[in-house]
Amino acid sequence: MQHPTAAKTGSASSPDGAQAPGSARPASLPVRIRSVIFVILSGLLAVLHAPLVFLTAPFLSFEQRYRFVNIWSVVIMWLLRHLNRVRIEVEGREHIPKDRGVVVMSNHQSPWETFYLQLLVSPQATILKKELLWIPFFGWGLALLKPIAIDRSAGTQALKIIVKEGAARLADGISVMIFPEGTRQPPGTIGHFNSGGAMLATRSGADVLPVAHNSGDCWPARSVMRYPGTIRLVIGAPIPSSGKSAKALTAEVERWITAHYPGERVQPPAAA
Repeated sequence: MQHPTAAKTGSASSPDGAQAPGSARPASLPVRIRSVIFVILSGLLAVLHAPLVFLTAPFLSFEQRYRFVNIWSVVIMWLLRHLNRVRIEVEGREHIPKDRGVVVMSNHQSPWETFYLQLLVSPQATILKKELLWIPFFGWGLALLKPIAIDRSAGTQALKIIVKEGAARLADGISVMIFPEGTRQPPGTIGHFNSGGAMLATRSGADVLPVAHNSGDCWPARSVMRYPGTIRLVIGAPIPSSGKSAKALTAEVERWITAHYPGERVQPPAAA
């Protein structure tokens, strides 16, 4: 999974049909066919892999179970590269701490980062909406990785769960992954950041590892299309939480991710 260093600007583009974020996204027939094949193969692999996971899970430690579950993610990344012609470039691997857990805060555009970041920062527990655990095979596999499942409509109660369970994971040396935007955003855009991840960091004393990427350029949310091009991911130096309020830390992380977004930004429409 080693890749060249990412450039700070640019977006996925290809003669096969991918276009800049924010524009119409027509795709050639080969891109459409490869995208459908990807969906079929990834689904079949999940169906085949899941029973093996459930049969072996009781006999594996958490670390072994984590690696075994994520074999599927490794294969998915291989398919993206060789079938859909999606390259991955990572900058800042050296910033990932090896001796402690951190709160990983990333922008959110696609299912891609859910899979890839589990390979890049491991082991980790992901903060996610509890409905994801109900998805056949995918959700069942997630449930084996000590996720922090919340009801996003629960408000204060959800925050309490994030802080309590997140602190327990961090104390065990397991990093906690959170997407502060709460939901996937269109390519080229950064959404409003919620403060749950920063609250966990400030209460536990953990550092925040900021991550920015442009995954939606190649794997748009709620779409079967997998556009050829390059997903660029940038990892920043850990941001200390000590002495900061959750609000101030959230703003600091949001500024970093916005400033280091590695794709082409889509400008909001001008006010009338």
